[in-house]
Amino acid sequence: MSFWSRITNVFRGDSLNREIDEEMNAHLEEAIERGIAPAEARKAFGSLLRQRESSRDIRIAGWLESVFADTVFGWRQLLKGKATSAAAILSLALAIGACTSVFRVIDALLLRPLPVASPERLYVLVHQGIDFDGSFQKSDFWIYPLFQQMRAAVMGEAEIIAISESMRTEITYGSDQDMENAYVQYVSGSMFRSMGIRPALGRLLLSSDDSKPLISPVAVLSYDYWTRRLARDKGIAGRSLKIGTVVYTIVGVAAEGFTGIEPGIMTDIFVPTMMNANVQRSDFYWIRTLVLPTPGVSGESVRQRLHAVYRSFQVEHLKSLTGFPQSTLDGIVNQQIMLERASAGVSDLQDKYQQPLTVLAALVLLVLLIACANVANLLTAQAAARGREMALRVSIGAGRSRLVQLVLTQAAIIALFASAIGATFAWWSAPFLVSHIHPPGSPARLILLADWRVFGFFVTLTFLVTLSFGLGPAIRASLLQPSVALKGGDDPLSRRRIMHILIAGQVAFSCFAIFVSGLLVTTLNRLADQPTGFASQRLLTMDAVADPALAPGLWNQVAQRLQSVPGVESAAMADWPLLSENVRGGYVSVGSGKPFPEPAYFLKISPRWLDIMTIPLVGGRDFRDNDVFPRVAIINEAFARKYFQGVQPLGRSFTTSLADKKVELSIIGVVRNARYADLRGSMPPVIYFPFQYIDDNGKILPRSSGTFVIRTDYADPLRLASELRLAIRQSGTGLRVTNIRTQAEINALHTFRERLVALLGVFFAFVALFLTGVGVYGVLAYSVVQRQREIGIRIALGAKPADLVRHITLGIFSMVTIGATLGICAGLAAARILGDLMYKVRVTELNVISIPFFFILCAAMIAALPPLIRALRIDPANTLRCE
Repeated sequence: MSFWSRITNVFRGDSLNREIDEEMNAHLEEAIERGIAPAEARKAFGSLLRQRESSRDIRIAGWLESVFADTVFGWRQLLKGKATSAAAILSLALAIGACTSVFRVIDALLLRPLPVASPERLYVLVHQGIDFDGSFQKSDFWIYPLFQQMRAAVMGEAEIIAISESMRTEITYGSDQDMENAYVQYVSGSMFRSMGIRPALGRLLLSSDDSKPLISPVAVLSYDYWTRRLARDKGIAGRSLKIGTVVYTIVGVAAEGFTGIEPGIMTDIFVPTMMNANVQRSDFYWIRTLVLPTPGVSGESVRQRLHAVYRSFQVEHLKSLTGFPQSTLDGIVNQQIMLERASAGVSDLQDKYQQPLTVLAALVLLVLLIACANVANLLTAQAAARGREMALRVSIGAGRSRLVQLVLTQAAIIALFASAIGATFAWWSAPFLVSHIHPPGSPARLILLADWRVFGFFVTLTFLVTLSFGLGPAIRASLLQPSVALKGGDDPLSRRRIMHILIAGQVAFSCFAIFVSGLLVTTLNRLADQPTGFASQRLLTMDAVADPALAPGLWNQVAQRLQSVPGVESAAMADWPLLSENVRGGYVSVGSGKPFPEPAYFLKISPRWLDIMTIPLVGGRDFRDNDVFPRVAIINEAFARKYFQGVQPLGRSFTTSLADKKVELSIIGVVRNARYADLRGSMPPVIYFPFQYIDDNGKILPRSSGTFVIRTDYADPLRLASELRLAIRQSGTGLRVTNIRTQAEINALHTFRERLVALLGVFFAFVALFLTGVGVYGVLAYSVVQRQREIGIRIALGAKPADLVRHITLGIFSMVTIGATLGICAGLAAARILGDLMYKVRVTELNVISIPFFFILCAAMIAALPPLIRALRIDPANTLRCE
C-alpha cells in the first residue's frame, strides 16, 4: 500500500473499519462456500479482533494515528475547562504576537540588510572625540571638502560615497500652488553603480552628474515614490521638478525596493551632492560617508589611510579658525576615526530607538516567559489531576514516550491556537507601533515585510514556546509510578513545590517589568514637568523662507500684517523656535581673557519676542527696531553667572566668533533662563542677537529664512493657520510658509520617545501583572482541590477562617515575596542599562521600589480570593463522606 494511502486512511476512521470487516467477512464466506463448516472456518481464521488490528496496522501510518488520536483527546480535555483553556491561549497569543511584532520592527530598523549588492561590505565612517563645543561626541557626519580628499586617497582600494540626510523638502511639478513635500537626498553620482542598483526606468545618476557644483540639476525618483505619487507614469523621464529655485530634470527611476539607506525614512528623490549649496563649505557637517572596500582589501587598512587624511586636513583647516581654546582644537585633530558596519543602513532612528527597542524586547520576552509559566502550571495541574488515568495507560501497556506525546500534543494544540491569534495581533500591532515612533507630522516609514525571516522567527518561537511550557509537565507525567498513583499519589506536596517555584519566577518577572515601567513613567513625568522658562500656551510658530532673500524691514511688515489678523495678540520673529533642536553657538571671551572652554548658544530675535515668549527681563532693556548685530546683545542669567561670575554685566562687552570672524558686543539686557535646544541638563548660557544684522560696511543684510512667533487668543492656535497662511501669501513679499507648529507640539517632541516607551512599558507591565494573578489563582485553586480533605478535617476540628487562610496562602505568599524581591534586585541591576533613558530618577527612591511590591501584593490577594472563598465554603460532612 502506498505511503499516501496509509496517510489518508488515518482520517477515514469508521469507513476503513467497515472495509476491513467486509473483507474479513468475504474471506469467511469464501471458506464456507468451499465446504468448510462455519465454526471451523472461524477457528482457522483466528481472532477477528487481532486480524482486524493487524490489517489496520498495515493500512495506516501508526505514528500519525496516535498523533491524531492524541489531538482529538487533547481537544476534548481543553473543552472540559473552556475558561482556563481560553485564558491560556489568549495569554500565549498576546505574548507570541507581541514578540513577533517587536521582532518585525527591530528587523526592519536594525537587522534587515539593505537591498544592494554585497551589503556585508558596507561601512559608515565615524569620528569621535572632543568637538567644537568642547564636549565628547560621536558623529557620522562630515564636511564635503574633506570627503573629496578621502575619496582621492583610497581610490582603487575602496569606494566611498557621500550621502546626506533625507530631508522633507518642498517641491513643485508646476506652479507654486502645486507645492508638496517629498523626502530629498543628496548622493554621490557613483552611489547607484557602487551599490549595484539598476534603473527601473530611464537611467540613474552618474559620476559625471556629480563632478562640479551646481551644473547638473538631474534627479532620480525612488520606485516607491514613482508608484505612490505618479502611478508609474512611464513618461516621467525628461519632465522637470523644482526644488527651491532650481529646476531639476528627472532622468530615471531606481529599482524597486531601494528607498535609500535610512531605515525609517523612505527617500523619494535622489539628486547629486554637487547640487547642494553647502558643498564647498568647510564648516558645515552635512554628509554621511559610506565605505565599500574593494574585495581583498581589509577595512582596517582603509581606515588607517582615511585617518591620516583626516588629521592632515584638520591641522591645515584649523589654522584659519580663531576664538577657539587650544585644547578644543587639539581634541578635534586627535579625534578617532572608525568604520562601523552599515549593512542594515544608517539613520538617526537607529541611534534613537535602539536602546528603547531593546528594553521593549526584554519586556515582551518577560511577558512570554510569564505566559509560558502560567500554561506550564495549568498542564502540570491537569497532569496531576489525571494521575490515575496516566497510571492506567501505563498499566495496559502505554510507554513513557506515549505519555510524553499525549501531553505535548495538548500543549501543541494550545500553541497552535495561540500562534494563529498571535499572528493576527502581530500583523496589526507592528504598523501601530511604527506609527507611534515619530510624531504624526513626520511619521516613520518602515518596510514591514512578512517574508521568510519573519516566518522563520515565528515558527521557531512557537516551537520553543511549546517545548518551554509543555515539556516539563510531559516528562513529569511520564515518570509517575502506576502502583502509587492508583493508590492516590505519594507526595502531593512535591507537585505544589514545583508550581510554587514557577509562581516565584512569574512574580519576579512581573515585578521586574513593573519596576522598569515605573522608572520610565517617572522619567516621562519629570521630563515633561521640567520648567522651560517660557509660556507655550496659545503660541504658534510659522517657519518661512524668502527667495530671493528679503530685507528685515519686509519681514517686519509681514509680522505687523499677521498681528492684524483677528485672534492674533502679537507677533515677532526669530531664527527658529526654541526647543526646535536647531543649534548655533560659539566661544566667548570677556575683556582680554582667553575664550572659555565651553561655548554659549546664539539666537537672533526681533523686538517684542521676549514679551511673546514671556521671558522676563531682570535688567536692562529689550531690543529696539534700530538695534543691529553685531553691536548689542541680550544675555540670560546663566550666561551672566558663568562668564561674569557675579559682576554686573549690563553695559559691559564680550567677544565671540561668528562665521569665523570675531565680533564684540555690548550687553543691553539680562533675561531669565529659558530652554534652548532640549529639556535635559541645566539651563544653558544663551546670547540673543538682534534679528537684523549688518556687514562690515554697515549695510543691513537680507534674510532668506526665519520663524514668526505668534501669540493668539485661542487655546488651539492652529485654528488660525489658514488665515495666517493667507495673510503671508497676500503680503506680496514672496515669503513661503514651510511649516506651522504650536510651541506645545514642539515641546512635546522632546518627550515623544519617552512617552512611547513609558506607554508600552506600562502596557506590558499590566499584562505581566494580570498573567501573574492568573498564575496565583491557578496554583491556589489546584491546591484547594488537592487539599480538600485536609481542609475539611481542619474545619471539622474547629479551625478558624483566619487560620485556614493563613495556612492555605502561607506557602504561595512566601513565594510571592521572594519573587518580588528577586524582581526588584533584577530591576536595580538593569537600571544601569537604562541610564540614557532615565532622567532625574534614582532607583533607590522609596516610591520606585514600593510601587512594584504594592501592585504585586494587590494582584496576588485579588487572585487568591476565589480559591479561598471556595475553601472556606467546604462542607466537612460531604467531603469526609466522599472520602
